[in-house]
Amino acid sequence: MAEILSNIFPEIERHIKSLDPEALSEERRTVLHPLVGYIQSRVNEKQEIRLNFICTHNSRRSHLSQVWAQTLAAYFNLKNVFCYSGGTEATALFPMAAETLKNSGFQIQTLSQGNNPVYSIKFGANAHPVIGFSKTFDDPFNPQSGFAAVMTCSQADEGCPFIAGADLRVPMTFEDPKVFDNTPQQAQKYRERSLQIATELHYVFNRINS
Repeated sequence: MAEILSNIFPEIERHIKSLDPEALSEERRTVLHPLVGYIQSRVNEKQEIRLNFICTHNSRRSHLSQVWAQTLAAYFNLKNVFCYSGGTEATALFPMAAETLKNSGFQIQTLSQGNNPVYSIKFGANAHPVIGFSKTFDDPFNPQSGFAAVMTCSQADEGCPFIAGADLRVPMTFEDPKVFDNTPQQAQKYRERSLQIATELHYVFNRINS
């Protein structure tokens, strides 16, 4: 069981404490166990833990996963965890994904505008921000070797069967909230997907013995 030593913004911490990872199905736990094992082995070997969350456009699910993973690693006081995200193509971090994180208590600052804005996403006052922008999974910004490739959408998982440099490939796929864009349910569905991702990553990091 990981040690909780939180330096997280209070609103985010409240969200984390409201999660119910024990309610996950056995089927879903089975999907997550390889990632637990990978992280634990890196901890045991005192090696850096690099996780690259990959989706098709690097605009929604992969960013939500990257941010929550970095946050929960800090929440459970796991050191040397570095989380990234990428796509099979680059587009832009979708505004509703950023807004969903903001509504969960993250502090978001726009560092640059344009077709592919760059955001600073902070989960704690003294925490290093996650830098959010859309990029391909093999972009020089991301690790080139010694990482776990976590596939957050089935399209990327099926369309990109080989990730160069990855130690492990985990198909941790989620339904795309994009289908609710421009509908009355949009904000609710993005929040639901964000909390689903957070719940599953809570399950993962809480099982690491540091």
